[in-house]
Amino acid sequence: MIYSCCIFVYCMFECFKTKNSVNYHLLFTLVLFSLIVTTVYLKVKEPVFHQVMYGMLVFTLVVRSIYIVTWVYPWLRGLGYTSLGVFLLGFLLWNIDNIFCDSLRTFRKKVPPIIAVTTQFHAWWHILTGLGSYLHILFSLYTRTLYLRYRPKVKFLFGIWPVILFEPLRKQ
Repeated sequence: MIYSCCIFVYCMFECFKTKNSVNYHLLFTLVLFSLIVTTVYLKVKEPVFHQVMYGMLVFTLVVRSIYIVTWVYPWLRGLGYTSLGVFLLGFLLWNIDNIFCDSLRTFRKKVPPIIAVTTQFHAWWHILTGLGSYLHILFSLYTRTLYLRYRPKVKFLFGIWPVILFEPLRKQ
């Protein structure tokens, strides 16, 4: 989670750079951050530490995304806020599962299996954060390809699954 989120952070801060440029300072900082978090977590084994470090990265992504949809590409608000909303819904369900784990287990034993399955909120966390991450990748790709003048378009496969298609570079 830490490593993939660091890649997201790098992409979001570098989306307005020219082709073939590398921000070595940011790259070094994120690699160092990842290694420090990994080392400390392996020594301390405290989940709250990992969650706080991950939360810092997600907060950085949220702030950068809000900047982009507010000041640079306001027409991307739908995609940006949808990715954030889906991710936060997963986070909310995961916390509900953590807080009410014993009550939910008892409840699942009393209801039909089809209902019990839908209350597996930890599973929903994985599904929704995966979808939220996918949508954020689309947001990042859209932002980058738009900056590079590839004219990206969000299309929906089968009317439900978003993908990005883009046209060739514009002639200047």
